[in-house]
Amino acid sequence: MLAVQNPLQSRDRAGAVPNRRQFLEDYAKIRSAEGRGSPDSAYYRALPFADLTGRNSSQWRIRARTFEYFRSRILPERSCRILDLGAGNGWLSYRLAQMGHSPVAVDIFADVQDGLGAGRHYPLPIPAVEADFNDLPFPAATFDLAVFNSSIHYSDDYARTLAAARRCLRSGGRIIILDSPIYRRREHGEAMRAERQEWFERQYGLRSEALGSIEFFDAEMLQSLARELSLTWKIHRPWYGWQWHLRPVRAWLKRRRPPSQFWILEASFK
Repeated sequence: MLAVQNPLQSRDRAGAVPNRRQFLEDYAKIRSAEGRGSPDSAYYRALPFADLTGRNSSQWRIRARTFEYFRSRILPERSCRILDLGAGNGWLSYRLAQMGHSPVAVDIFADVQDGLGAGRHYPLPIPAVEADFNDLPFPAATFDLAVFNSSIHYSDDYARTLAAARRCLRSGGRIIILDSPIYRRREHGEAMRAERQEWFERQYGLRSEALGSIEFFDAEMLQSLARELSLTWKIHRPWYGWQWHLRPVRAWLKRRRPPSQFWILEASFK
């Protein structure tokens, strides 16, 4: 069970984050329309390996392969304190706790089906904090890993977001970025973002732009962040199967923009 703490509440009433409510309203509407969440606890406990609703199975197959790679090749065997940033319904924190780690789930979305409120479905006690990426309410040098779980692309300032996570890390700590879209060239990411917002508008009647999220990485961004924050990137390339591997070829044959890659990014600091 996730015990949710909410340090955002008073700041929201003070109007410090005027766009957050609009984003959360838009986000909740989109996620509900996509069929996220379930009243059945078994749904959450099966993630990421199975989507018992069958509504988003193809996405969860990708998430499962990412998780398996992360677990087998990146995650230390020793017990770690881990920040699960953008934890959503808490499935990653649950899996980490099962393995003997000490996660803290962090998100600004506390929905009972698709946000931190879904933590009631898990049998293990996992702390959860309703907080912003850029204003993490933790002492410095507290965690061994900070994991952005399909989430950092919602940031509007990667340098600020990564610096906030870095402050929370102990010496030798690392930041891991899972399942965020990456392009070699910025114009391809910008094209994706425009296509996505147009699709949202057609499908849901909104563009979901309230937070000004960047929504992707590109090679130039990664180089710039490395210089600005004195970090070193290690890029992991999980295998998602031949259909995924051939997506760039199919896009080229159809004269479309290249699709995103879901590389895992591992940041260490000098």
